[in-house]
Amino acid sequence: MPKISPDLLSVLRCPVTGSPLVQDGEELVSTAAGESGVKLRYPIEDGIPLLLLPALRRAANAASSDQHDPAVRPATDPSPATDQSVGTA
Repeated sequence: MPKISPDLLSVLRCPVTGSPLVQDGEELVSTAAGESGVKLRYPIEDGIPLLLLPALRRAANAASSDQHDPAVRPATDPSPATDQSVGTA
């Protein structure tokens, strides 16, 4: 079980309630309850706290890399030979 450092825990806050977080096993738990009356829990994966809102975390878990929008492509660096914005007056 990865232990989150006390220094990091001292600055982390629940993104919903703004309350401090405490570690409970492999999760961080808000010290104040959300609107539903329960304390929110955030997983720790590979030593990294995942402080996504619960609805966003469910959406992120449901999406796989092949479900991303094919119209969105990663930016590529222009080739220096074809980049006309450099050195032109």
